Amino acid sequence: MRLVLAAIVAALVLTGGPRAAEPMPELVGNIHIHDPSIIVTPSGWASFATGVEGAPDQGMPRTKTSPDGLTWTETGAIPGGLPSWVGKELGYRPRNIWAPTVSLHDGVTYLYYSASRFGRNNSVIGVMTNAAFDASKPADGWVDQGLVFRSKSGDWLNAIDPFRIDTGDRAWLAFGSYWDGIRMIEVDPVTGLRKGADEPLRLASRNGEAVEAAAILEHDGRFYLFVSFDACCRKLDSTYRIMVGRADAVTGPYLDHAGTPMLDGGGTELLKGTGRFIGPGGQEVFRAEGEPWLAFHYYDGEDGGAPKLQLAPLGFSADGWPEIGLLPE
Repeated sequence: MRLVLAAIVAALVLTGGPRAAEPMPELVGNIHIHDPSIIVTPSGWASFATGVEGAPDQGMPRTKTSPDGLTWTETGAIPGGLPSWVGKELGYRPRNIWAPTVSLHDGVTYLYYSASRFGRNNSVIGVMTNAAFDASKPADGWVDQGLVFRSKSGDWLNAIDPFRIDTGDRAWLAFGSYWDGIRMIEVDPVTGLRKGADEPLRLASRNGEAVEAAAILEHDGRFYLFVSFDACCRKLDSTYRIMVGRADAVTGPYLDHAGTPMLDGGGTELLKGTGRFIGPGGQEVFRAEGEPWLAFHYYDGEDGGAPKLQLAPLGFSADGWPEIGLLPE
């Protein structure tokens, strides 16, 4: 299995991208997950995901580790329980932490997370930092730094599903779900907290319909915004699909392949459900050996709709659009 992944990475390095028909790797072990975020380090691969209600360390982000990106082992929730400020800020104690996202800047690892209730936009985004992250023990060493951004009932945005991208000497946080769609704020690259108080930028919208799980990749001087359309979290009835748009600047405007702005509901479909892979989405981008990959969850039609992890190396077409290969059989 390790040789399979190594061969895919080598192909990316040598050719600049996989062939369109090259299959995604088959993952094994504990791959039960929702809203995956992946980081690859010299000490291995690690994943972070939405917390599980009723589990120890109630609702905190769950972690897994892997020596090779193929075989995954559960390593538990980040300890310490829900940060006290979250319940105070929201006015209630949420049942779990949603959609954490992990990134590295100047030796410090950042973990952004959100808390809310389904269908509500009284929501918060917070951040934890780790000065000595070890991918073999991904739940250890986190220090909460508090509130980054919040939305309130009556706002036309929703502070969930954060994703950080660093470009040049600046850092940005994309987020959003339903309402007016995907927004972006600037964050301090060192503290990880919001920088300034400018109105959040608008990146994508479906006029109140489902668009969420933003992730942005910088590649060959362009920026690619990946989002999920339609319904998640319904097991076999989920209709999630992964869409993408492209821009010349991290702040947009993002257009799909046909030139339709993502702010006008545009998006080029990258992956939809097929076979047992129902409702793929909740995606993020990450790098392995310097090359871009996509992580996402799907609902397994052969396992009662259980949410599971899948990874895909990203290639690019001759005209600069992302491509992924076939799903495992």
